Amino acid sequence: MTIHASRGPIVTRRLAVLGALAAAGALVLTGCGGGSDKSAPRTDTEREALHDMLPDAVKKSGVITVGSEMAYPPMEFVRNGKPAGIDPDLAAALGNELGVRFQFDNGTFDTLLGAQQSKRYDVVMSALSDTSDRQEGIEPASGMRTGEGVDFVDYLVSGSSILVRKGNPDHIETLANLCGKNVAVQSGSTTYDLLQGQACDDPMKIETVASYSDAQDHLKAGDVAAAVADFPVSAYAAKTSGGGEDFELAGEQIDPGPYGIAVLKSNTELRDALRAALNATIQNGTYEKVLTKWNVTDGAMSEGAINGGS
Repeated sequence: MTIHASRGPIVTRRLAVLGALAAAGALVLTGCGGGSDKSAPRTDTEREALHDMLPDAVKKSGVITVGSEMAYPPMEFVRNGKPAGIDPDLAAALGNELGVRFQFDNGTFDTLLGAQQSKRYDVVMSALSDTSDRQEGIEPASGMRTGEGVDFVDYLVSGSSILVRKGNPDHIETLANLCGKNVAVQSGSTTYDLLQGQACDDPMKIETVASYSDAQDHLKAGDVAAAVADFPVSAYAAKTSGGGEDFELAGEQIDPGPYGIAVLKSNTELRDALRAALNATIQNGTYEKVLTKWNVTDGAMSEGAINGGS
């Protein structure tokens, strides 16, 4: 697997180190061997059948272009100049099944679906929650229409989690405990809607930030009482930041729902091919290996779904 500089940035979410890389251009996953692709042997006939499901344009190019914000560990991030994480590893496994490569372009999270509508990307794969609004082309945080909408190929279940400073000095356990407090959340995320929907006599003060790393910086500095984001990235931050001494998780996961690969509604051939390839990785054990590697087996699905979010 190699990485090449490509198109200019369109994503932001969470690693400070990504800034310099994003300035140089987008990141591309050009190999189909991304660390977790040791799938069980499959016959040529099986592989050809999956490949034949792809749209003619993809079969001709041999590439599926992906919009992603490569700064959201462990979902997607940059390690030693290469894409790493759950989404790149799953994409590599899907590429092995389909006989194509997945090319990741780095962009700003809240612009990804709009860029996809303008045909910049074939798919968006960026820890993206499958919601009915997004299916209809409405962005959760802004309420703005991004186009015709998308279909989702759901591949992982995740809820939101509250990240607090080590020792939980404000004794936060639930969303209700955030009322009257400053809270950091990433712009364009479904977590923003979650916070806005919390009933409070003393409203919480929601600070939107460009990336989850920014939210962590504010939390570490004491500017906010908590940062709220998806469970996998919150758990990763609690485990790794400051050697595990900066943060901890408060309470339980909130409102779990599916992550999905977004595909334009008009591109049903690609949608169905991706779902079939995902199910192949589930059946041959590659899917489980990826989730085990990144400690997210609790979010496993027994089979891929289409538009399972609400």
